[in-house]
Formats: sequence, structure tokens, C-alpha cells
Amino acid sequence: MTDDPQTRYEQAVAGREAPLAVVDLDALRDNADLLRAQAGGLPVRVASKSLRCVEVLRRVLAHEGAGPGFRGVLSFTPAEALHLAGHGMTDQLVAYPSADVPALCQVARRAADGAPGRIVLMVDSVEGAGFVSRAARELRVRLPVAVDVDTTWRPVRGVSVGALRSPVRTPEQAAALTAALLADENLRLVGLMAYEGQVAGVGDRVPGRPLRSVAVRGMQAASLRELRDRLPRVVDAVRAELARHGERLDLVNGGGTGSLARTAAAGAVTELAAGSGLYAPTLFDTYRSLALRAAALFALPVVRRPGPGVATVLGGGYVASGPPGADRLPRPVLPAGLRLTGQEGPGEVQTPVRGAAADRLAIGDLVWFRHAKAGELCERFDTLLLVEGGRVVDEVPTYRGEGRTFL
Repeated sequence: MTDDPQTRYEQAVAGREAPLAVVDLDALRDNADLLRAQAGGLPVRVASKSLRCVEVLRRVLAHEGAGPGFRGVLSFTPAEALHLAGHGMTDQLVAYPSADVPALCQVARRAADGAPGRIVLMVDSVEGAGFVSRAARELRVRLPVAVDVDTTWRPVRGVSVGALRSPVRTPEQAAALTAALLADENLRLVGLMAYEGQVAGVGDRVPGRPLRSVAVRGMQAASLRELRDRLPRVVDAVRAELARHGERLDLVNGGGTGSLARTAAAGAVTELAAGSGLYAPTLFDTYRSLALRAAALFALPVVRRPGPGVATVLGGGYVASGPPGADRLPRPVLPAGLRLTGQEGPGEVQTPVRGAAADRLAIGDLVWFRHAKAGELCERFDTLLLVEGGRVVDEVPTYRGEGRTFL
């Protein structure tokens, strides 16, 4: 098997029509091992939004190695959780609150029917919990819920660094919501979630910007110090309120690909979560603590040669979510030396690339790209080609390929 990745991938997909997407199983396993090593002995719940493919989820959950490894799924909507439960993934924590009444009723129906495992639903307010409660009351069941805790860093009044998620921040607020949930006979509080996105999802080695990199590291260190003080007090307040009613807290979930080791070391959580690091998109090239291998790539065919140093491929406008910027664009990586053009960027139907390597490309040749984020790539392709040892060992459907779009 050749050591040149471009040759290896092109030999593997020879004869197949592009555009196409591949997952390199050898790289996926290496990334899984790295994430497990960083987890500090805690189990890691797999973030399904970062994979969006049932078969890849199965392979990660079955991956063997030292320590607890990967256990359970962090899903993103109740409808997706039901879909995965239908594929046998019955240990699920839904990471985001939902007002999808039909899906919540289906979760309640599943519980009423005595289906194995459980789907834990996320809440962060009495109002939001009411949607879950009404679905549970209709089916006369008691549904498990978890409370999402705000983890933003607030250095001064009016400044919030991190994802704008939950209104539950203080021990007092968490205890008050816990008391309200305990008063609802249709709900059972079993968990907390505390995702520090400003640490887990922000790279601390920004290319060409050393001062910004230092600032990011300072922000993350300060944020973690504040959270190490506050989160244990939130957890203790919730546990105390539960204990007064003879209930207990089953799980405290936290962390993400970029913060596993630091979140585990803080000691407040019972489990971690990760997903993006398995595919290793380009946004995760900027973490000092990670040495991941690109495991998910897509290939586009050259369809034009507009002039010297330019080749144009079909498709490519796969821009990632988040604040607009160049770091959200897909990146051409094979052959080496290609770049997007500033005038057009990745286009809806075609994408020009520049560089000396373009002159070696002919119509029909492939240009390989990496996406900026992980699972969003799967919304563009019906199937993933699973490559191992230089050959395609399987072709598996993405959520899109199964005809499912959850968001």
C-alpha cells in the first residue's frame, strides 16, 4: 500500500462517480484512541451530530481499547434519538431542548411500551420542561430529563464568552429548577449537562495570529478556573435537592473534543462527550492538545481548465455553520498546493482552485477537500465510502441517504 494519501484514496475509489465522500477507518480509529486517552478514564458519549451516519456511530461505539471508552450517544433532537434507537442505540442523552410535540410524544410512547434503554431529554426552564411533561402525561409515563447548565465565562458585566445556551447558571437557579421538576409527577431529573464551548470548540493555535492565540489560551484558562469553582457547587445543589426527595443524579455530562483532558481533570463530571475529533475537520487543526488525522474527506471532479494555474471542480459550496469567515470554508488538500480563490470561494455548482498543482490536473481528475466542521459534510452526500488499508470496504448511508433530515 502506497504511503501517498492521494494515490491511496484514488486507487480505492477508482471507477466511482464523483462528487463522493470517504471516511478513512484507519484514521478514525487513531482519532478514537487519542480521544479515549485524553478522557482520563471517564466514558465518552459520542456526539451524533458530528458523525450523522449510523454505521460510523456503530463502529465508534464498538471500538475497543483501554479504559471505559465510548459509551452512549449524545443526540441532537428527539426525532434523531428515536431514529438511532430504532437502530439499537438505546442509551441516549438529547443535548438540546425541543418543542417538537410529535417527537416528544413518540419518546413517551416508546417508554410506555417498555422499550429497552432510555432517551434522556434536555430542559433548561419550566416552560420548556412543560412540553416534555405534557407528552409524558398523555401516555401516563415519567420521562427522564437533564438540565443544561450555562458555562459561559463572564469576565465583566455585560460580556459573555461562550455559547448562549441555558439560563441556568447559579447553584440557586439550578436548585430552583430542580425543585420545580421534582414537583412534576411526569418528569424525573436524572442528569446535568455543562458544555464549555469556548474551550471545547475554540482552537488555541490560530495560524498566523500569535497574539490571538495567547488571548484564546488566557480566556480558556480563566473560563476553566471559574467553572471549576461554580460547576461543583451547581452539581452539589442539585444533588442535595434530589436527595431530599429520595432521588439521585445519574450523570453529569461535559466537555468536547477540544477540552476532554481539562474537563476530566476538573473532576465535576461523570462522563464526557466528543464527536468532531473522530472525523477531524479543519477547525480542529488549531488545537495544541490534539494531533488528529483527517478521517473524513470529499472529492470533486475537475470539469474546467479556465487558464494556467486554475482548475474548476464541480460543486464544493459546503460552507460550515458558525460566525462567517474563511475558517468556515472547505479546504482543498490533495493535490497539495491548491487554494480557493478570494473572488469566488466555494461555489454552489462549481469551485475554482488556484496553484501550481492545477496545471497537472486534467478534466475528470479529482481534487480532495476537507470540511471545516464534522457531521455537516454528511448533509451533502447520500453515502460514505469507508476506506481501510487502501480499499473501499463498505458504502454506508448518511442520515441524508436514509431520507432523514433532523435539522
